[in-house]
Amino acid sequence: MSITIKDADGIAGMRVAGRLASEVLDYLTAFVRPGVTTAELDRLALDFIVNVQQCASATVGYQPPGYPPFPASICTSVNHVVCHGIPNDKALKKGDIVNIDVTVIKAGWHGDTSRMFIVGDAAPPVRRLCAVTYEAMWKGIQMVRPGGHLGDIGHAIQQHAEASGYSVVREFCGHGIGQTFHEDPQVLHYGRPGTGMELQPGMTFTIEPMINQGRRDIREMGDGWTIVTRDRSLSAQWEHTVLCTESGYEIMTHSAGTPVPPAFVARQA
Repeated sequence: MSITIKDADGIAGMRVAGRLASEVLDYLTAFVRPGVTTAELDRLALDFIVNVQQCASATVGYQPPGYPPFPASICTSVNHVVCHGIPNDKALKKGDIVNIDVTVIKAGWHGDTSRMFIVGDAAPPVRRLCAVTYEAMWKGIQMVRPGGHLGDIGHAIQQHAEASGYSVVREFCGHGIGQTFHEDPQVLHYGRPGTGMELQPGMTFTIEPMINQGRRDIREMGDGWTIVTRDRSLSAQWEHTVLCTESGYEIMTHSAGTPVPPAFVARQA
C-alpha cells in the first residue's frame, strides 16, 4: 500500500483543486430543475471546467483496468442509481433526486466532491434519505484526526445510516487522492472502531458514503459503469475530500455554495 503524505505545497494545491471542484457544483445548482437533461448538465459542467476554470475533467476518458473509458465530465446518478451514472438525454422530473459527482485537475492536483440535488420538490421520505446520508458523511468526517483509524470513519457512518433504517453500499468506498485520482487508502463506509490504517497529518482522502433506502445489494448495468440498487430502491451519496491535519480535519472541497454542516457538527466544533 502506497500512501502519499502531502507537504505544504501539496496541501495548497489540493485546496485549490478542491475549491474548484466544489465551484462546479455551485455553478450547476441553478440548472438542476425539471426538464433539464443530465447530458445538458454535463455539457455545462465541461464548458465551465475547461473554459472558465482552465482545468481538466478527471473523468472524461478515465479508464481503470477492466472498464470502458468514461464518456462524460461528471457522474449523474438519478434515483435508484447508486454511483457512476452516465449523463443522458432523459429529462429530470419533479421529485427526482440526483447525485452530481465532479473531479477536476488543476496544476496536477485532483479535487473530488459530490452533492445530492432534489429536483423541484420531493416527498418527506426522499428528503430524509438525502439528509441522513449527508449526516452520515459528516459523522465519518468527524472521526478524522491523527491517531484515529479508518475503521472509526466507517463505523460512524454505518451506525448512523443503519440506526436510521437504511443500508450501506459496501462494494464502493472513498479513496486517497492527490496527484493521482485514486490512491491508497481505501476508505470503507462500514467497519469497527480502532481497526484499519492509523491516520496521519498530511493524508488526503474522500469520504463518500452511498446509502440505500432499501437493501444494500447492487448490480452493474450493461454500460460497464452505472451501478443501481438491486431492489430499485432510492440511493443517495455525498462526498468531500478531507485532509487529516495536526489537530483534526480540513474540508478541501469547500466553496461559497457548499451546504452548511449539520447542526451537530457546529455544536461539537
